[in-house]
Amino acid sequence: MVKILYKPLGLLFGVLGGLVASAVFKRLWALLGHEEAAPQPTDRDRTWKEVLTAAALQGAVFALVKAAVDRGGAAGARRLTGTWPD
Repeated sequence: MVKILYKPLGLLFGVLGGLVASAVFKRLWALLGHEEAAPQPTDRDRTWKEVLTAAALQGAVFALVKAAVDRGGAAGARRLTGTWPD
């Protein structure tokens, strides 16, 4: 029963986490002294270094936020139900 209730909430939190991760990445990219928008891989006016740095940073931010959201959701479910969702 816990799994049935946990799945929809996990999906919702995943979407919200993606929105948070996107905002965090944009802010971090701007704080690092770059323009507002990260470069697209096909932008011919950007260097390889710039494109790959942006991609690596974006991946790290999204992975960190996803892990935090997933872990927080599982911990919350455990507090509410007494069991850890698998």
